This record gives sequence, structure tokens and C-alpha cells, in this order.
Amino acid sequence: QVQLVESGGGLVQAGGSLRLSCAASGRTFSTYSMGWFRQAPGKEREFVAAISWSGRSVSYADSVKGRFTISRDNSKNTVYLQMNSLKPEDTALYYCAADETPSTVARTRGDAYDYWGQGTQVTVSS
Repeated sequence: QVQLVESGGGLVQAGGSLRLSCAASGRTFSTYSMGWFRQAPGKEREFVAAISWSGRSVSYADSVKGRFTISRDNSKNTVYLQMNSLKPEDTALYYCAADETPSTVARTRGDAYDYWGQGTQVTVSS
């Protein structure tokens, strides 16, 4: 069993930055692909970014490319999401997820992920 705890959300003005963190329990974190998803009120959950276990493969939603960066530190069992040039439409509850199936590719489908955190709220004011 893996437990994921997100942190780093908050209220920021448009154009600002935030860095989300997701701390994972368990010894096998370094073998998991990790992803970030978000869900805004009244909308379906959507993919944001993902990173393979090695960090060599990353994927981004088109809406965040060039603004968000996903990274991981396997020595700290933590994955990060650096969010720059934030827009009001980035406002959502952001979830971290872990995919325990060995893969060299960072998956973008939510149903590929096995474990989910509780989420951290990001609010961007205009």
C-alpha cells in the first residue's frame, strides 16, 4: 500500500507561481510512475503531468506545456509540480497519483494509476 500526501497549494495571483509536492510512503516509490491530475468544480478530473520512474519520460497536458514542470527526487520519495505563469483556469484541486505497473512511459490516463492522494487546492485570482 502506498500513501500519498500533497502539499504546497494555496491562493496566488494570476502570473504567479506555486510548487506542489507529493510525499509518498513505501520502499518502492522509485519504481512507480507518478502523475498529477486536477479537478475544477463542476468539471471532470483531467491529466496535468506525469513522470516515469526514472524521470526520463515526462508528459504534459497541452494546457500546461511550457508553464508547468514535473520532477521527482527518489531519495526523498517525493514528486514535484512547479507551476509558473498561473492562470485563473488553473484553479482546481490537484491530486498526486502513483502507477505501480512497471513502465518506461509516463501514463496520462487516470485509470492507469493505482494510488491517489487527497488533493491540495490551488486557487488563482485574476
